[in-house]
Amino acid sequence: MITFERPHVLMLDEPTNHLDYDAINALIVGLNNYEGGLVVVSHDEYFLNALCDRLYLVQDGKCKQYKGDLHDYRKLVTKELGY
Repeated sequence: MITFERPHVLMLDEPTNHLDYDAINALIVGLNNYEGGLVVVSHDEYFLNALCDRLYLVQDGKCKQYKGDLHDYRKLVTKELGY
């Protein structure tokens, strides 16, 4: 239903897998110029930092917006793990 008439939302699952640096940067430029919404699942911090302005955490069956950025999230996780 989301994309019935025209795609307003792109859902991307690990889109940078198997891409080189130049291809990742081209993807970032293209997606930053996209006027619709994006839902991105990725472990590529470079890609996420260049692309995303909001983070949502999915944990314990719930999804909620994270108030900080990836750097803040990394600090939280490493503190919880005792590093």
